[in-house]
Amino acid sequence: MVIQPIGIIRSPISSKFGAPRQSGLAEVKACVILKEPFNREEALRGLEGFSHIWLLWEFSETEGQGWTPTVRPPKLGGNTRMGVFATRSPFRPNPIGLSCVRLASIQRTDTGPVLNVIGADLIDGTPIIDIKPYLSYTDSKPDAACGFAQDLSSLRLEVEADEDMLKSIEDKQSLITLLSLDPRPGYSDDPQRIYGMEFERKNIKFTVKDGKLTVIGIEAL
Repeated sequence: MVIQPIGIIRSPISSKFGAPRQSGLAEVKACVILKEPFNREEALRGLEGFSHIWLLWEFSETEGQGWTPTVRPPKLGGNTRMGVFATRSPFRPNPIGLSCVRLASIQRTDTGPVLNVIGADLIDGTPIIDIKPYLSYTDSKPDAACGFAQDLSSLRLEVEADEDMLKSIEDKQSLITLLSLDPRPGYSDDPQRIYGMEFERKNIKFTVKDGKLTVIGIEAL
């Protein structure tokens, strides 16, 4: 079977560190740019009637690195092993990701339609391999059990950032939300350490102490 990417995503997130661990956790604005011959208007006919879509995509950053039957999820501290098929680890037999995003609009451009989406957890340049509509009456399972991957999205860090420092950031709210989700792996809790997260082609430098994340600098990359 040969899988051919149909396009790429453009996102303000350009590195794995800092990307949301699941889609929908942060209202990050991104766009899917289709490439020929998949950028034809008729290929999207009817899609404007759906509020959400599934994106199937390639873990391009880990391609060729192989897979193992067990992995160590960062949010479990990095020491507990779980079966790869019980996780959403990028190190899989077939490096395919799945994300549910909100379809904000379909924009017509000279090079073809562009899908403007919200809530993507993909980094900039990720290859998109398919698009499918989200069907709430069958895709949504509110009472589903989530095993060890419990929803911890309500346990957010307090974020402190000087307004003047944030002037160079276009989407400030998305950045604050991403930082509040705690980009650090579960085993990293050094209050003296300075972390760096890429957003909008800038290095966001911060520290974390006693449940508060403090932005200490923003540098252009």
